[in-house]
Amino acid sequence: MNKCIIYEVVNCHKNGFRINYNRFIYDLVFIKKRKEKNMNKQKYDILNVLLMNKFKNQRVLAETSGYSLGGINRCLKELEKDEYIDKNIYLTEKAKMEFRMKKPKRAIILAAGFGMRMVPINTETSKGLLEVNGEVLIERTIKQLHEVGITEIYVVVGFMKEQYEYLIDQFGVELIVNSEYATKNNLHSMKLAVDYLENAYIIPCDIWCNKNPFSKNELYSWYMVSDLVDDESNVRVNRKMELVSVQKNKGGNSMVGISYLVKEDAEIVKQRIIELSKDHCYDDAFWEEALYKKDRMIVCAKVVHSLDVVEINTYEQLRELDSDSDQLKTDAIDVICQALNINADEVVNISVLKKGMTNRSFLFECRSRKYIMRIPGEGTDQLINRREEAEVYNCIKDKNICDDIVYINPDNGYKITEFLKDARVCDPLNEEDVKKCMNRLRDFHEKKLKVNHEFDLFGQIEFYEKLWDGKSSVYKDYLKTKENVLSLKKYVEQNTEEKVLTHIDAVPDNFLFVEKDGKEDIRLIDWEYAGMQDPHVDVAMFCIYSLYNRTQVDHLIDAYFMNECSKSIRTKIYCYIAIGGLLWSNWCEYKRNLGVEFGEYSLRQYRYAKEYYRIVKEELQKLEDE
Repeated sequence: MNKCIIYEVVNCHKNGFRINYNRFIYDLVFIKKRKEKNMNKQKYDILNVLLMNKFKNQRVLAETSGYSLGGINRCLKELEKDEYIDKNIYLTEKAKMEFRMKKPKRAIILAAGFGMRMVPINTETSKGLLEVNGEVLIERTIKQLHEVGITEIYVVVGFMKEQYEYLIDQFGVELIVNSEYATKNNLHSMKLAVDYLENAYIIPCDIWCNKNPFSKNELYSWYMVSDLVDDESNVRVNRKMELVSVQKNKGGNSMVGISYLVKEDAEIVKQRIIELSKDHCYDDAFWEEALYKKDRMIVCAKVVHSLDVVEINTYEQLRELDSDSDQLKTDAIDVICQALNINADEVVNISVLKKGMTNRSFLFECRSRKYIMRIPGEGTDQLINRREEAEVYNCIKDKNICDDIVYINPDNGYKITEFLKDARVCDPLNEEDVKKCMNRLRDFHEKKLKVNHEFDLFGQIEFYEKLWDGKSSVYKDYLKTKENVLSLKKYVEQNTEEKVLTHIDAVPDNFLFVEKDGKEDIRLIDWEYAGMQDPHVDVAMFCIYSLYNRTQVDHLIDAYFMNECSKSIRTKIYCYIAIGGLLWSNWCEYKRNLGVEFGEYSLRQYRYAKEYYRIVKEELQKLEDE
């Protein structure tokens, strides 16, 4: 049969058809393995039992292995026929060779990610270094590996990678650095370790195992799931012990994440990881994606009790497992307790919100009320003056402009706000939403509120550039672009009538539609950059964050000015789009140096700086010609 298939492949090439060879081999091996896998798992499990325990009788063997007496008798006959055991039920040399060939050699521990769901702990400690019952998670895993003779251990690190350095000396591990941890998921961590997949355990760093899940002997590849039903799981175990795909919210087996790969499967997974990692569609993919073939995994299920292996993804999971853990005592929790006058155990239902460009935030409940806590992100102490931010909030409080502030610390930037139920952000492509937001923005500007500090657009461009610590811009024509943008300063100053409190970051995501007293209301949130400035800057910022084209820009300007914007003011807003583009491009370059990447947003901001400078020059020429 194989010869026929190869013959067909050769003929396809001769006839000009292209075939993905790796995919072909993958499919061929998969078909072969699918035919063998179910039978082999049962026989291999029995061989494992026979290796560990002297055979007494079929009934004892059935009790030990978990298989039926009928299944035991059938497998023993097949194992004898295949020469894995002799007539006395002793392992043959063939069986011993099988054990030697598939014996675990190494382990890969994945520890590169942010651990976003671990807020607020992840701001202080990498999740792999959490302590449970006085023992560090990753240290416990390494010790369990050592217990079964595995000392070749690779730890893929990224976020807070320096915290893992001590493992090199203490346990002899090798660190593999994933520099893309901020923008890509652990499929790309695995890509860095694909040469070590053969006879290897793959282990997430945030696993706490009550019993040692590893063994000196393995005979087949498996992926570990628990008997716990989890609506977020992608797989469930069928009667054949296969892991088949299941839609989310349909109740699958909780995915533990520990896996073992024998040589033949390791080769398949290696090629799949390499192939998938080339496609940007898989930047957010988990490495398990490489285990799937259509509707199921190519490896068997290994089912454990949910209490034996626990994946610690959240603050509350850690608290449930070890209520005395020192990691529970974080600055953020202490602030919440002091601000709300509560005990730490009253902080419940913690859930991470989407990571913002500047901060990390999480939702929590306390005494039947919901709140949001903001924790400043990496490098924000260089970007944000928290005392000025506090001044802004003091200025706008009780004016129904912003979200309801419960607590704000002008020293460290910690902030607690009341959760606005059923709130939604503005859709920049919804004309009605945009019109309402512009009306709200104009009403705010017309209040002409005052604070004691200004947001200096041109000064901030220079400031963000200085934060690069002498590094050159990633853009080859940066100096020329900067020169062009700075030349617009004279025009905007000549056409600025009055400076008032301006949001500066008035982007669609910061307009919240809420219901207040049975009526729709709009609140502006995130006032970190707010200060005295030309209010028309806010119009430009809405445009560039929305990635508007020129037609959309003009439409927004018309909405704000109710179709009564002069040519000179419109041109000034074009100036602000160019200025704002360079400003946030420089900001992105600083964040990039910290390991935080913003993809298309960063590139588009730089394009705004160049394109709208050109548009301004064209419009000024038209004004001169009139």
